[in-house]
Amino acid sequence: MVSSEYERRIAARFATFDQDGNGYIDREDFYGAAKALLTEFGVAARSDKGQALYGGAEAFWQGMAGIADRDGDQRITREEFVNGAVKRLRDNPDRFAEIARPFLHAALDVADTDGDGAATVDEAGRVLKCLGVPEELAGPAAAALDEDGDGKVGEGEVVPAFARYFTVPE
Repeated sequence: MVSSEYERRIAARFATFDQDGNGYIDREDFYGAAKALLTEFGVAARSDKGQALYGGAEAFWQGMAGIADRDGDQRITREEFVNGAVKRLRDNPDRFAEIARPFLHAALDVADTDGDGAATVDEAGRVLKCLGVPEELAGPAAAALDEDGDGKVGEGEVVPAFARYFTVPE
């Protein structure tokens, strides 16, 4: 695949992070995603799960800013996002997985309403909708995350899939 095609696909993924649609990614986009998840699952922000989710959102933001915010203005433009992905993540999806892991772990914990260590496919679909995935795609995407077909989506399935989606051309 030519680099320009890869860059086009990565640029399209920018909108997933730009939660408020203002044309750049910043800390508030990550906090907005955390707030939406907590609201969806009825979890208090001051609870242990809520604090872990906000901590994961901050860690994710810091990791993304470190990779992509080239001018240090605490905002990531679409161009910075694409350049960061192409130059620093394209051949190293594991690095992105490690940046995202604290947030994804905490998001799954919030969604895990029965406390068994994994979210159901339905719960995972609700998470995806909160993160901006269109409703008609969230369910099938959540089902695809359930690689072993047990009806549950765990961290071992989500983190690598998330990293592949944002770093590896399809």
